[in-house]
Amino acid sequence: MATCPPYPTHPTGPTGGALRHAHWWQKRWVRYGALSTLLALSGLVILALVREQTGTEGFLVGLGLAVLPVPLLVAAFRWLDRVEPGPWRNLLFSFAWGACAAALIAIVANSFATKWIATATADPSHADTLGATVIAPVVEEMAKAAAVLLVFLFRRRDFTGIVDGVVIAGVTATGFAFTENILYLGTAFGTDQLTGDRGIASVTAATFFVRVIMSPFAHPLFTVLTGIGFGIAALAGDRQHVRRALLPLLGLLLGMGMHALWNGSSAFGEYGFFAVYATLMVPAFGLLTWLVIWTRQRELRTVREELPAYVAAGWLSPSEPYALGSMRDRRVARQYARQHGGRAASRAVAQYEAYATSLAFLRHRGRRGRDRADFVVRERELLQELWARREFARPALQHAAAAAQAWTGYGYGYGHGYAAPPGPVQWQAYGQQAPYPVYNPYRS
Repeated sequence: MATCPPYPTHPTGPTGGALRHAHWWQKRWVRYGALSTLLALSGLVILALVREQTGTEGFLVGLGLAVLPVPLLVAAFRWLDRVEPGPWRNLLFSFAWGACAAALIAIVANSFATKWIATATADPSHADTLGATVIAPVVEEMAKAAAVLLVFLFRRRDFTGIVDGVVIAGVTATGFAFTENILYLGTAFGTDQLTGDRGIASVTAATFFVRVIMSPFAHPLFTVLTGIGFGIAALAGDRQHVRRALLPLLGLLLGMGMHALWNGSSAFGEYGFFAVYATLMVPAFGLLTWLVIWTRQRELRTVREELPAYVAAGWLSPSEPYALGSMRDRRVARQYARQHGGRAASRAVAQYEAYATSLAFLRHRGRRGRDRADFVVRERELLQELWARREFARPALQHAAAAAQAWTGYGYGYGHGYAAPPGPVQWQAYGQQAPYPVYNPYRS
């Protein structure tokens, strides 16, 4: 088992065996191309299926109404991920998978299962109920969980804990709910066209109120349980195989159970839907929201506790771990950089904050024996990224720390030769690297 050194050290010895050329199917552009083609084809097929069921006019109405909660939900999950923001490509993949691939799997599988049950039992109404309460939760949650599994397996560096699992699962479910809402709202609009209903009394208005106003978080809530399972598995050691396998499965089963109870709430009587909504959905949503926010605060505490090791090694100034451990100080630092160095400086500070957080999490896993074999290599990569942006980030973070000291009256390590700059900073051009200082532990 690899161990975490007390201070960053230069890796010694060979880093691996002889280099081998990757096969054509292992090349990145081939994998990206295949995945993009798969999602695009799924999107075209699901578009045709939904349009066939709703009609062109119903599809356009459903699309216009279904898109309304999407920006709010994506922004909420992105806000949760602000401590160590993952790359946008992961979110785009998750949303596309949920909206295209998962929705296509669900529509095809649910339709086939419902028709098979209706034929076998000769009772179409019973088949619809059984399909909604048993078949749909299993199929839909497994289809959405596939996106979380793919990110967990192939984007392991970006999947380090509970918050990452929640964000990937939530965005995937948001995409799925988006497509499903188009279908339901478009079908409701078609019904209103036949009956002549308009306004608040219409089926479209009722469907919009239930699915978009009351429960936009329903699908994300179910799939987030799976994401939490994967997130806890990501925190497990490499040798804890049982924990890494069972926790995602347990989260998936819980998500299926909650989904089934939600879909079957109408069978509990006239007020069954409202009873399940008030006693299960709202409390579960509040509990999971508290859990994610608590986890986020714990991550900030990890940043404050782990980064001082790099202060001792000379990579960071004494005030930086505390400024990086506060979302308010981070925001102040980005604003300061933007005022004095423009967008490029603000972007560099934001990247510095993200890399520093990844470094803290890497070291935290290393101290607990959960680091991977490439710990030293990954640590060096992150330190190099920080060093390349230090001319922007260091004065900005010191300014934020000084501002926090003025607000709270608590110091962040001043008196060690680092003080907030008294005036505007002379910014170095982005990408220009100064020579390593004498205390750089990597300098040979």
